[in-house]
Amino acid sequence: MPIVLKEADIERLKKEQKPLPANWRSRLVQLKQKRGHKENQLLVSGANGSAFRIIVRQSDTNPLDFSAILACVLPDSNKSFILRRYNGKSHEHTNPLEAKTFYDYHIHEITERYQDSPHKDETFARPTDRYSNLAEAIDCLIIDCGFELPSEPQRRLFR
Repeated sequence: MPIVLKEADIERLKKEQKPLPANWRSRLVQLKQKRGHKENQLLVSGANGSAFRIIVRQSDTNPLDFSAILACVLPDSNKSFILRRYNGKSHEHTNPLEAKTFYDYHIHEITERYQDSPHKDETFARPTDRYSNLAEAIDCLIIDCGFELPSEPQRRLFR
């Protein structure tokens, strides 16, 4: 029987505190060449024991074709759930259950409704004007999804 995340579970996973390592940004922006795009991932353990992955992708040919993704693998499961995906403005998107189409930067999110449909779990998306490139999309993901930034060593005021 397939696992279906309830809306409360989705919200709990999204809000679960996820401490980032000190070098998180430099690790994510060092993209590795794949077929037609560059990509990298960062594994992060949540405060409640959940396993998360931040995945970033950037097209080799279209700077507006990018994704910043938050995925989760549940304990005692090998199924990966994409909780959020921050996409660039490289394609038209349709929310098929709502019959709404738009062409803009957009944020996909997993919903219980779409999990019970023949579509991908995270098909539902909303247009956004909060970012216009991959770095800004990553920042939105970090802000929206319960990540804790590492404490920076304090700089001395006087030498």
